[in-house]
Amino acid sequence: MGTWDIGHFDNDTAADFGGRVDDADAGKKADVLREVLAAVAGTGSEDYADGEEAVAAAALVAAQCPGGEPVTTAYGPKEPLPPLPADLRPLAVRALDRLTAPNAEPLDLWEEAGEDQAWLAGIAALRAVLVAAGE
Repeated sequence: MGTWDIGHFDNDTAADFGGRVDDADAGKKADVLREVLAAVAGTGSEDYADGEEAVAAAALVAAQCPGGEPVTTAYGPKEPLPPLPADLRPLAVRALDRLTAPNAEPLDLWEEAGEDQAWLAGIAALRAVLVAAGE
């Protein structure tokens, strides 16, 4: 991982994803998020090596939920997102659950770095906002 901190956009892949979201037409931004969330949600935890884009997408979805933290990092999308469809919420939850399941590579990598508890806390906060908003 080209990672420099624990934040949802604090790695090369998520930062590039933020640019990809910006590059999409306004009517297609939700599709960009849906694509990465579905790719992770539709696999087993040990089958999906990367999850940085899905975590970033989940952060963008959660940011539009009551109690969600705005994405203010310079590495996230520069342009505001249009209102996102509510059906992205349960998809984001399923993707986050895959990334935190036993034997999930992202979790294993954070554990090796000694940051698994901090990473899991960030994921749990995103998940809680998404669930509270009615998945």
